[in-house]
Amino acid sequence: MAAPGPGRLSVLLPTYNERDNLPLVVWLLARTFSDSGIDFEIIVIDDGSPDGTQEVAQQLEKIYGSDKILFLFPSGTAYIHGMKYATGDFIVIMDADLSHHPKFIPEFIRKQKEGNFDIVSGTRYKGNGGVYGWDLKRKLISRGANFLTQVLLRPGASDLTGSFRLYRKEVLEKLMEKCVSKGYVFQMEMIVRARQLGFTVGEVPISFVDRVYGESKLGGNEIVSFLKGLLTLFATT
Repeated sequence: MAAPGPGRLSVLLPTYNERDNLPLVVWLLARTFSDSGIDFEIIVIDDGSPDGTQEVAQQLEKIYGSDKILFLFPSGTAYIHGMKYATGDFIVIMDADLSHHPKFIPEFIRKQKEGNFDIVSGTRYKGNGGVYGWDLKRKLISRGANFLTQVLLRPGASDLTGSFRLYRKEVLEKLMEKCVSKGYVFQMEMIVRARQLGFTVGEVPISFVDRVYGESKLGGNEIVSFLKGLLTLFATT
């Protein structure tokens, strides 16, 4: 199967303390793309990890070659910095903590071709999508956040807080210019702004697995900032 469009697929992988996860996620990505005949590059953007993630990324760059793995120190927002170096016509954004499995990316590509979508978003809340490894509290928070967002913003997509997505490069660039949120609200704002600007969004059910190594960043502060961001979006869209 050919990559979408004439060029290659760029994967942006922001990292922070992912020393244990990075080699495995890169291996899974490389295997998936090789098996599917997809031309690719993986751009690792590390936010000053103190655990040795940078050294691991540099070793991976040597192993796979700099045409396949590119390691960057971010200056400003990781996604914006990574986009400057991306050579693909389409960009995948995903987490490096193994919660997003690369096996779904060929499905994203098929979905994109099927409907010529500007964005294809992985959804945990549709079809056979799901969440594994979360306790009841995390599931309730996530479901509640999604429900609130659906009621207030009516975005036309089933999973607003997930971050596993495929974008046309020029669409991602336009959205990054418009989006002002940080953290969990950022992912939600990307879809809301996409709808505002008339971009099309397709969805693919995914299995989300809670991170194996390291700690989740979800806490009371994130919940408060999510609610503030949601209300801000409601007031300004």
